Amino acid sequence: MIHIKPSTLLVIFSCFALFTCKNTKKTTPKKTETYNGTASVSQGPATVLTQNIYDCDRGRKAPIGTSTATGGSTWTVPAEVNFTDESFPMASDLFNPCTKIEFTSADEALFALDGSDIVEVDEDGELITAYVFADNYFEMYINGIPVGKDNVPFTQFNSNIVRFKVQKPFTIAMKLVDWEENSGLGSEANRGQAFHPGDGGMVAVFKDAAGEIIVTTNSEWKAQTFYTAPLSDLSCATEEGTLRLSSSCNTEDSNDGTSYYALHWKTPLNWQSSDFDDSQWPSATEYTNRTIGVDNKPAYTNFIDIFDHSKADAKFIWSTNVILDNEVLVRYTVN
Repeated sequence: MIHIKPSTLLVIFSCFALFTCKNTKKTTPKKTETYNGTASVSQGPATVLTQNIYDCDRGRKAPIGTSTATGGSTWTVPAEVNFTDESFPMASDLFNPCTKIEFTSADEALFALDGSDIVEVDEDGELITAYVFADNYFEMYINGIPVGKDNVPFTQFNSNIVRFKVQKPFTIAMKLVDWEENSGLGSEANRGQAFHPGDGGMVAVFKDAAGEIIVTTNSEWKAQTFYTAPLSDLSCATEEGTLRLSSSCNTEDSNDGTSYYALHWKTPLNWQSSDFDDSQWPSATEYTNRTIGVDNKPAYTNFIDIFDHSKADAKFIWSTNVILDNEVLVRYTVN
């Protein structure tokens, strides 16, 4: 038996503790003073107001919460939405595992509609049909008039049809939301990690009464972000003109994200209207099907003849960061 003096044990323990401390990865975020942008900054989880606004078998819970920023302002997260507002039209199902309405073709889905879904923006307008796949949620306005909202706020993944009558030119304005399980922290549980940032993405195709494609989503659209999270390091977020950038920010999963930060910007008044000036907004960023991860989702793959048309391939769009930007407004004018 080897005898070790108490003083020797103390030295060994001290060295071990010092080594352990130096090699333990800290997840404590940096201070708010490192952020110099125009957003309001909140830290930590939001106060949950509604635990789940929609029940779906095998779907994630979709909470609504309120975050308080360092200056005292309050922010609804992930966004102020009209999901529970019955006056805002609900989009029709193209493919929806939650309602068990799972069409295999767009023609089949259209045949099931009786016309009561059509919103008249202009009484004598042309009938326009929009096909939309949003990850996760959308609200659509035409010339400021609500014409359709996603009927599944989070998951399972679904796709929709929105029909309206309007005269050209007309302006499409959409609120896009990448929902969150961890309210105020822009994340969800995934593969054993409690804080997975997830991603967004939206693709849409608009057809006229003759069935011809008149517009698809692409980088010609405008897109601006209004809620970015989670951020473990505020200094990674920057701004260049109207660009709100977070491409240098960490997007790795974590099991310790309760101290992370979020950035909030106020949405402008009348952003949905046709006369709103979006000329200074950044252009939308395009993303591939692979980046969004839709190749195994029948809500998309059942309708590749629509979304991936050989002569008018619609692109997934979002802001510059499809992972961290959770509320994005997009606009486009059809002439």
